[in-house]
Amino acid sequence: MIEWTEQQQMIRGMMRDFIEKEIQPHLDALEYEGLPPYDLMRKMFATFGIDDMAGANFDKQIARLEAGEDGADKPSTSEPVDGDTLLQPEKLDAAAMPLLPTIELSRVAPGLVTAMGVSVGLTGGAIMSKGSLDQKKRFARDLLTFKKVGAWAITEPNSGSDAFGAMKSTARRDGEGGYILNGNKTFITNGPHADTIVFICRLEEDNQHAVDKKIVSFILDSGMPGLEQSAPFKKMGIGSSPTGELFLSDVRVSADRLMGESEDGYGRSGAKTTFSAERSGVAAMALGLVERALEMSLEYAAQRVQFGQPISSYQLIQLKLAKMEVARLNIENLVFRYIETRARGKDLTLAEASAMKLYSAQAAMEVTSEAVQIFGGAGYMRATRVEQLMRDAKILQIYAGTDEMQIVAIAKDLLGRA
Repeated sequence: MIEWTEQQQMIRGMMRDFIEKEIQPHLDALEYEGLPPYDLMRKMFATFGIDDMAGANFDKQIARLEAGEDGADKPSTSEPVDGDTLLQPEKLDAAAMPLLPTIELSRVAPGLVTAMGVSVGLTGGAIMSKGSLDQKKRFARDLLTFKKVGAWAITEPNSGSDAFGAMKSTARRDGEGGYILNGNKTFITNGPHADTIVFICRLEEDNQHAVDKKIVSFILDSGMPGLEQSAPFKKMGIGSSPTGELFLSDVRVSADRLMGESEDGYGRSGAKTTFSAERSGVAAMALGLVERALEMSLEYAAQRVQFGQPISSYQLIQLKLAKMEVARLNIENLVFRYIETRARGKDLTLAEASAMKLYSAQAAMEVTSEAVQIFGGAGYMRATRVEQLMRDAKILQIYAGTDEMQIVAIAKDLLGRA
């Protein structure tokens, strides 16, 4: 894939029009005044039929599972397949379509993508990937259609990059077939408003060192006794994505809330699979940010006159604009590669996803910073919106694994091959 198809461009245009009419008028309320984004996102889902398509796909997968099939839509990669068949336009479209809202929303409010992605992609995706059939039917449909808001809770006050090694949250068997959960999670996207929470913790077992204890996950509902959800944090950027803390004090749950209904159902490997999916999506977010920053910079540079001529005529400004376009092309090509990989029924490895995220996040930060520089003093003002792009871009270098952790993942993969 080397360019967007006419249909994809048409859909992007329709989404851009919707965002301009329905979301931009509420942007200050979303970013700075604490307006929850969920009703606006549901309106977008309904307008473009995303909720109906998600529901239909869910029903189809459940029917396959109940019929004894694996329920997966993607072809198996265990047998040789015809590449031309895999890259038919409908397969490329199916792989590309989920990214189009991400790109378009990121041009205006990347926080909306974060809120949507964590709810639908991480929380709903984790349950669809590792949950039991009953759990899929009980929890996943409402998450995938965005009727309910989901949170994926792994980060703790003392465990950021070292998510597993420093994890303090625990699950203890209660002797009656259930579990008692305790712990504190922080920086949790959708935490203040989540209806459904995937809570990741250690299983407390006697005579085991902390690092040897199993990592398990539970599916929780808001309002459970002992579960407290904080008010939203005030953040540097992506204000349209509510972020908060979770406090669990002796939360009693039955065994049917254990992910996969097994203590081996969703541990480190399940979380790492989720990391890979999350990191791949960052490139699409970066593409939206970079596209918008470049467009705004081109328009401003052509209009802004200094020393009797537009600043676009100066070579230093031209150099900035040229580097922005190089970054845009590189990120777009990474997104196209991801689409083709998914169309072939494959997933990126964790190292590939990390490389994709590392470059895209750094490029987005550089481009948006240069956009502010081109705007000069005007770029430092909220009214121009360009400073928001820069603040929003910074989170791409931090969440879903910091730049430093992406480098570690890539290097480990390279050295493992040597």
